[in-house]
Amino acid sequence: MPAVGILVGSGSDLPTMEKCTKRLEDLGVEHELEVLSAHRNPEAVAEYVAAAPERGINVFICAAGMAAHLAGAVAARTNLPVIGVPIAAGTLGGFDALLATVQMPTGVPVATVAVNGAANAAVLAAQILALGDSELAKRLEG
Repeated sequence: MPAVGILVGSGSDLPTMEKCTKRLEDLGVEHELEVLSAHRNPEAVAEYVAAAPERGINVFICAAGMAAHLAGAVAARTNLPVIGVPIAAGTLGGFDALLATVQMPTGVPVATVAVNGAANAAVLAAQILALGDSELAKRLEG
């Protein structure tokens, strides 16, 4: 069962997120990846988030570029940890995505990594999961 649910706002974000999936695989962390847009498919995002705990998802990683707000849309629908990966796209080079991801209202946190920081998102997700998994904690040390 996947422990990490990875959502990307567009198929164009997939090459950046390969660093995330590779790092999770290296750590032995099961995950799933879906392309869902908070703006083009808000109902599908809501359905995915609602059903995720039944599939074993404990942490979400959400990546989106420009001023997209996928991580915020997910965080608004769950109490599970959400990690945002701002993607460099458009004329602002990811700065707009960074601000959209990090500037969340009180009570709806999104842990945010650097622009294109997909590998760090994987490590952070694994660290969260390792709080209840001593074997994973050992793999993180090595």
